Amino acid sequence: MSDMITADLVDLDLSADTKEAAARSLAERMVAQGRVTDLDGFLADVAAREAQMPTGLDGGIGIPHCRSAHVTEPTLAFGRSAAGIDFGAPDGPADLIFLIAAPAGADDAHLTILSSLARQLMNADFTAALRSAPDAEGAAALIRGDEAPRAAGGTDALSAAPASDDSASAPASQDSAVAPGAASAGATAGRTAPAATGAATPARSATVGPAAGSAEGPFRIVAVTSCPTGIAHTYMAAESLENAGREAGVEITVEPQGSAGFTRLDPAVIAAADAVIFAHDVPVREKDRFAGKPTVDVGVKAGINRPAELIAEVREKAARGETTAPAAAGQDAGTPVERAGDSTEGYGTKLRTWLMSGVSYMVPFVAAGGLLIALGFAIGGYKINKAPSVMDHFIWTQADSWGALLFQIGGVAFGFLVPVLAGYIAYGMADRPGLVPGFVGGAISLTINAGFLGGLAAGLIAGGVVMAIQRARIPAALRGIMPVVVIPLISSAIVGFLMFVVIGKPIASAQKAMTDWLGGLTGTNAVLLGALLGLMMCFDLGGPVNKVAYTFATAGIAVSDPGDSAMKIMAAVMAAGMVPPLSMALATTVRGKLFTPTERENGKAAWVLGASFISEGAIPFAAADPLRVIPSSMVGGAITGALSMAFGATLRAPHGGIFVVPLIGNPLLYLVAIAAGVCATTALVVLLKGLRKPAPGATPTGTADGGTTPTAPGRKEQPVAA
Repeated sequence: MSDMITADLVDLDLSADTKEAAARSLAERMVAQGRVTDLDGFLADVAAREAQMPTGLDGGIGIPHCRSAHVTEPTLAFGRSAAGIDFGAPDGPADLIFLIAAPAGADDAHLTILSSLARQLMNADFTAALRSAPDAEGAAALIRGDEAPRAAGGTDALSAAPASDDSASAPASQDSAVAPGAASAGATAGRTAPAATGAATPARSATVGPAAGSAEGPFRIVAVTSCPTGIAHTYMAAESLENAGREAGVEITVEPQGSAGFTRLDPAVIAAADAVIFAHDVPVREKDRFAGKPTVDVGVKAGINRPAELIAEVREKAARGETTAPAAAGQDAGTPVERAGDSTEGYGTKLRTWLMSGVSYMVPFVAAGGLLIALGFAIGGYKINKAPSVMDHFIWTQADSWGALLFQIGGVAFGFLVPVLAGYIAYGMADRPGLVPGFVGGAISLTINAGFLGGLAAGLIAGGVVMAIQRARIPAALRGIMPVVVIPLISSAIVGFLMFVVIGKPIASAQKAMTDWLGGLTGTNAVLLGALLGLMMCFDLGGPVNKVAYTFATAGIAVSDPGDSAMKIMAAVMAAGMVPPLSMALATTVRGKLFTPTERENGKAAWVLGASFISEGAIPFAAADPLRVIPSSMVGGAITGALSMAFGATLRAPHGGIFVVPLIGNPLLYLVAIAAGVCATTALVVLLKGLRKPAPGATPTGTADGGTTPTAPGRKEQPVAA
């Protein structure tokens, strides 16, 4: 951390009265040191992160932080406020403010700094030393670890040494912890766990104090901590539990499941543990590793605020012999969503993740089936859907026979859409046991004409039923047949009953009402729908909102004979999705001086990506400058979507870009709609970027395209997110 904070980045008399003003004041110091290239752009990134979740911590701490393309190197600035500033902590204003800035491609560098700080901030001597530091140099030295705060007795009381600058900037892999996987509860007296580093640190445990409740050794506890951001509270809870364990004379080993990954506890350590504590606000990853032991399961703040009570509670459960159900034989640890290991997702976000799991598995069927059907129409004409089965009539030399073959193969592929959607939603929730009831529920949805809405409901119901069955206490004799016989049998029966008898008919009615509404869209209503879908396609460039619009469109054509309105919607969605990458490609061509060399190279690739209907081709530009690129893209996407609907362009294929133009109804006007949106977005991007100074590394006015300008002494070029 020696290069991350200096005396010039410390303000011991921070006069700001709001968190925005505090961030600006500290960020200005970073700009003065050449570590931030665009003050307003960086502050926008800080504000966006703050909007996700307040960064205030108990004890008068505020830790605003972000990744940003406007940061040249990982940097930490510190401010001390006499009046206190509200950062959203429950216990009131913060007087110690830490602003952490990391480059967009810093590989979790700022998470490393944050986790290190979180452990230090649990030590009262450390925060007291910062509050009484006489000068900026002394405060910077304390944070760097060059000086250790002194306890009342004069001994070294530093809770955790900060990470070195080498370790702090090291990449953290998915299985690497940003802090030690489990700090020793029996570390050297007077000290706690070492600070987080960028590399994984093996868990270690040792006996502390006298044996407690056991003639053979101390009471052993393993714990897991996690929070929605996977940074501060995760490591503060770990530190608090370790401190309480040392005071109680127990051996406690903690696995912080941070956002940059985590180090799994040694299975032997888990097996030897007498009890388990979960202090978490997001699902514990690979939770079945801890099954069959006395367990206390609480929120992460309980781990910070009352660790001694949790230790006492779990010891009481152990004394009573109260344990959780053992893991079923052969059962995988965690669902696919939990194994993905994204600790930034809370329980509410899991619903979106489950739905996207189903959509991601469904999309290949949509693409393959839709393109085959479209090719069938192109080869055999628009009456090809009336052709007899190719099993009974196929002539090798007739184009109509080949068109019928492609159409019928595509129709079979489309028949899997709803079952696959439902099956893999359930899979995302409950793993493989969810597949059978999910597919069964999806197939029933087709049978009762409940369509995609029925598939969504069936998948969620199937996953929920299986999860409920898995939580039940099962006799040991039945555990071996649970995944193969019992769970599929019971869950399929329950899902089938609910779909056929309870909710199927209302959902089918809702599906029919939506289809009729789409079929009745004309004039202004159709144009407004096209504009709305265009906005959604360009809002997050392949993200959840984009996928909602795309799934809505593909649901309409996922039948053997889609209506005219459904094909118009599909055309509008694809056209709008092509606008952002094509616009960025055009902008880098006509005004290259506004972009960095890397962005100009990305612009060349964006031509192909945009033409292929791959909206993600604009992501590098949006990541580097979201406040200019995303709104501009949304304007162009709305124009294109509205014009496509107004022109009456239709599309049977769900993908393909310009390569399926021959399959589009009114193709020339369709291309005009795309061109109009691209021109509008390009003009807005060029205008907005022209209002600020050129990006570092961009070609200045009067120089040859592709040239670079020398940077100011002591300043580094801005990294570009890719």
